[in-house]
Amino acid sequence: MTDSVRVRFAPSPTGHLHVGGARTALFNWLFAKGAGGTYVLRIEDTDIARSTAESERAVLEDLAWLGLSWDEGPDVGGERGPYRQSERLDIYREHADRLVEEGKAFRCYCTDEELDGKRKRARAEERVPQYDGTCRNLTAEDEEALRREGRVPSVRLYGPTDDVTVSDLVRGDVEFGKEMMGDFIIMRSDGRPTYNFAVVVDDALMEITHVIRAEDHLPNTMRQIMVYEALGYDPPVFAHVSLIVDKDRSKLSKRRGATSVAEFREEGILPGALVNYLALLGWSHPEGRDVLARGELVESFSLERVSPSAAAFDEDKLLWINSHHIREEPLDTVVGLARPLVEAAGYDEPDDARFRGIVELVREGIDRLTDLPREIAFFYDGRYEVEEDARGPLSGDGAAALFGALAARLEGDDGPLEADGFTAILKGVGKEQGRKGRDLYMPVRAALTGRTHGPSLGSIAALLGRERVIARLFRAAAAVARPPGGNQSA
Repeated sequence: MTDSVRVRFAPSPTGHLHVGGARTALFNWLFAKGAGGTYVLRIEDTDIARSTAESERAVLEDLAWLGLSWDEGPDVGGERGPYRQSERLDIYREHADRLVEEGKAFRCYCTDEELDGKRKRARAEERVPQYDGTCRNLTAEDEEALRREGRVPSVRLYGPTDDVTVSDLVRGDVEFGKEMMGDFIIMRSDGRPTYNFAVVVDDALMEITHVIRAEDHLPNTMRQIMVYEALGYDPPVFAHVSLIVDKDRSKLSKRRGATSVAEFREEGILPGALVNYLALLGWSHPEGRDVLARGELVESFSLERVSPSAAAFDEDKLLWINSHHIREEPLDTVVGLARPLVEAAGYDEPDDARFRGIVELVREGIDRLTDLPREIAFFYDGRYEVEEDARGPLSGDGAAALFGALAARLEGDDGPLEADGFTAILKGVGKEQGRKGRDLYMPVRAALTGRTHGPSLGSIAALLGRERVIARLFRAAAAVARPPGGNQSA
């Protein structure tokens, strides 16, 4: 086996990438990057009834969106491919045939109906359902007779003669008694491998050094250890991480909201924020920090700090982390992620510089990117209405005179409207009219945005532009004279 670290993420393409799978992919990626190793993507698509090419594409897109790039895989190739199990069937058959020839496995001709009947009898007798060894000692003549009956065999590995110990980096040594398992199938009668057989053959031939996966795979590991021993391959180092549960410790389900990467993406979660949060589900930073950039995660991640306890998913904490990433990640990154969401909401902003300025201004006050269409509405005529709490400042004593004086002063200047310049003009008009503080800024904010709170008023004015600011001030002044109940829609 290679001395360098080689890990793999091996999803089944049967649906969207769940947060549990994404967390497994992330832990493998962080471990590989931190060790300077290789990250392998393998598609486990032998479940022909449920696996689809569409699901595979979706999984790959989700992983790419998260930034978990792979060094070897079905789309990038590699020296140890193929990287789809459906393209490796001959490899599995060759390994199964070898085990039969070496006397470590045998062909079983029992039908599904016969096996189902035996399982039912065992349950009725309160016995653990196990294969009863019907085909364990068949002669060549017995097998030929069964084949003439039209029976197609599966292949079973002989059950354990001793207890099996799984050494795990997260859970320590886990003992499995030999009585827990009989002879188990490694190749089905239709020529497809079982999971526990295929995964061992793949991991061995791909020289995987560490298998990092969720704890629900721990019972499978007993069978896999037996397959490794039968094939003469050294097993990898195992690390079974905790499951992700809901806040009430129940199984994470869609009833609590989003559970897939695609859903969180649609809800305006940044990939860096989701990566950050998933890393904290079962792992903790040495200094107890919660907001971490990708590079910091790579530098500080270790399996020694992975907890065996179940990790509770807390969407409030995810949103808190997301708000930090929206504010702290490079502006170009946030703008690139925001534009498709804003355009989908019907906003057409051809001026890249203006759009960049708008996002930079409002990103301080949002928890998710899907908040942007609401937060930027006042930058676009006809896309917002005056909020109820802004109507008072708009119609207060002297408001119309303030709006008219400010508009007249702005009309007297030429050139682009700068944030500092607007603020200076506003203060000058306020001094002339005996206004300052909230008495000055609140009515003007309400006139320009239809709101009583928000980002810097000078920055808003600069992004609106001189002509739009003047037009809104005149519109607000005219609205004061309208009869009560008149519409003040922007």
